[in-house]
Amino acid sequence: MDNYLALAPILGVVGLLAAFLALLAVRRNPPGNSQMRGVSGLIRVGALAFLYREYRILAIFVVAVAGLIAWKLGAPMAVSFAVGAACSILAGLCGMQAATLANSRTSEAARTGGLGAALTVAFNGGSVMGLAVAGLGLLGVGLLAFSFPDPANAVYLNGFAMGASSIALFARVGGGIYTKAADVGADLVGKVEAGIPEDDPRNPGVIADNVGDNVGDVAGM
Repeated sequence: MDNYLALAPILGVVGLLAAFLALLAVRRNPPGNSQMRGVSGLIRVGALAFLYREYRILAIFVVAVAGLIAWKLGAPMAVSFAVGAACSILAGLCGMQAATLANSRTSEAARTGGLGAALTVAFNGGSVMGLAVAGLGLLGVGLLAFSFPDPANAVYLNGFAMGASSIALFARVGGGIYTKAADVGADLVGKVEAGIPEDDPRNPGVIADNVGDNVGDVAGM
């Protein structure tokens, strides 16, 4: 059993290294023409700004809840909760960096190389998030297992799970509400009042809709 525990953080680091290599593979692809880069840049700036703002607010939530957990359930459970929240935040940031880079690169790959090339870029972009979640999960759980080696202390891993799930939940709900409001606004103002086609980048609501999609579907996962 100890051998398996020793492997957990090691495999977590390997997973994070694989995520970094996938990110480099995404960055090597051309980002498209100036219009594609412009739209993608707006979505990237908006998505990262949304995420940083949300995480600053959630940091207050994490500190407050960790304090309550320490009061009622003890400091080890509070530490586990904070570690889980930190891992979830890091995974969200890693995934967002990759997804917002992969957007225009996937479109350019589809334009120049067809379906297969686009799928490769998109798969690499999405795998960064998946590998970051798995890698940070293994790393966090492995380090906590070493910190609390007594089998009776395995209950502290529940704090890790709660911390990670709480951050993802807020990102999922916050991004979903934001993107739905932007989507409805873009349809009403853009299509109905201004006569702009759906999903046209000239409509700022469309950019906001894509920002919310990235936050909810990437960090929220």
